[in-house]
Amino acid sequence: MSGSDGLLVTGLPRSGTSWVGKMLEASGEVVYVNEPMNPQHPPGHSPGVLNARVRHRFQYISTDDDEQWRRAFTDTLALRYRFRAELRQNHAPYALARMVKHGRSFTAGRLRGRRAMLDDPFAVFATGWLTQEMGCQAVVLVRDPVSFVGSWRALNWSIHFHELLEQPALVRDHLGPYVDRMRALVGSPDWLARTCLLWEATYDVVDRAFRALPGVHLVGYEDLVREPMTGFRDLYDSFGLTWSPAAEERIREATTEKPGAEQGSHRWSLRGGLSRTAFRPMGSATALSTYRNRLTPAEVERVRELTAEVAGRVLSGGVSGARAARG
Repeated sequence: MSGSDGLLVTGLPRSGTSWVGKMLEASGEVVYVNEPMNPQHPPGHSPGVLNARVRHRFQYISTDDDEQWRRAFTDTLALRYRFRAELRQNHAPYALARMVKHGRSFTAGRLRGRRAMLDDPFAVFATGWLTQEMGCQAVVLVRDPVSFVGSWRALNWSIHFHELLEQPALVRDHLGPYVDRMRALVGSPDWLARTCLLWEATYDVVDRAFRALPGVHLVGYEDLVREPMTGFRDLYDSFGLTWSPAAEERIREATTEKPGAEQGSHRWSLRGGLSRTAFRPMGSATALSTYRNRLTPAEVERVRELTAEVAGRVLSGGVSGARAARG
């Protein structure tokens, strides 16, 4: 282990990772690193932040061939920004502005003794490696599958299973039971079945392979929304972050209902520098009910049927799972 003491906030996209990451950032004790394993640029393909080539969404990392990953994440988790590597690849004015922003935050964070916090849903299958090999602590967010599917519907997002099937180590280690079903749905117009299968396979892997690992906390998004102050105090305690009046006020503000909170899919956040995240302040009533405008009753029933077995296992822990993992 590297002893990096880094933090990872992960879970499938639209499971609340940005929200949780921003709330942990309110401690003032971490440096927020946004989606270094996203294969799109920006925010990914930034070698100054993570000097490794991410080739797939939901990139898997195993000990079979992890030399480049170990070297890259050692730098990232130590908050060592690689300016030369960044300049060799990214030259546009916006990229240079991002380099200045990230280079400054990495350097200042390292000098102040802060910890790197990776907010990255695309790292969900790398959770085991990051915790066991790189010494990270992780919170894995799991969102009710109906709300998850509804959110992907609103954004018109789709999963392309070749991103998973073209990773032999991931298939070998974790996805064997799902290969035939994924191949059968490649190119299928049944969007709902494909999205449900992504949720089912991902959280089955999380439950079977990662949940029991030291330092991994599986937390229900809906549980955290219903009891944010209790839930975030537990996470702060689990991660050794200071629960201060400023952090408490920031979290309370972000979980209080705002007019129009349900409008739009993203929000530009200026706290801590310019970043585009999926986080926007809203109360529990809005956060827990948006799916009603996105899925028909028949679709809701079908999602429940397709995900029932895995959902029955992974949704039972909720916020209490973070408490249990500490014991």
